[in-house]
Amino acid sequence: MTSRFPDFRLGKVLATSFTATLTERCGDAVERIPVPSRLVDWLAVNGLAVDSCTTAQLERARELRESIHAAATAAALQDPLPVSAVEVINDRSTQGRAVAVLTPAGDRRWRLGSASAVEDALGVIAADAIGVITGERDGRLALCASPTCRAAFFDTSRSRTRRWCEMNTCGNREKKARFLAHKHETPRSAR
Repeated sequence: MTSRFPDFRLGKVLATSFTATLTERCGDAVERIPVPSRLVDWLAVNGLAVDSCTTAQLERARELRESIHAAATAAALQDPLPVSAVEVINDRSTQGRAVAVLTPAGDRRWRLGSASAVEDALGVIAADAIGVITGERDGRLALCASPTCRAAFFDTSRSRTRRWCEMNTCGNREKKARFLAHKHETPRSAR
């Protein structure tokens, strides 16, 4: 019997999608990479396929995830970046030996080394985080308006005023809560 794991929340930005492997950080947290095989699955879905992952590599990945979240949150709030988070991001970035390759379709993909594929994948994620946090990409870091989520996300909307990490989850949940609160406030005679 295989246990069912929570679905991944996938976005267009690798670094913030990676931080979304832990959701509802301010509520009942949901760990989406609870075991090494789920990290392998997440990496594969994001074009960073690896053959295996150890428990130690999973712990290094989670440390990177939390460091990216801390740095992205600070950047979104325009606070100084936490030194320890910067050190972890830089360390993972320099440990990776992945190389960018061009596909015949004109897309960029990553080729990971065979000896340390997880470390190479983490290096790619760390490098993406550096690009997002330093403002090299067109968009802005923001924090989800959901009080139970507060995920850092990269807003590429035209107006840069997006409020939710994902409209399908946090946004809809908040809209539903407002609707139900309004419905209960409406006097029965008005219904």
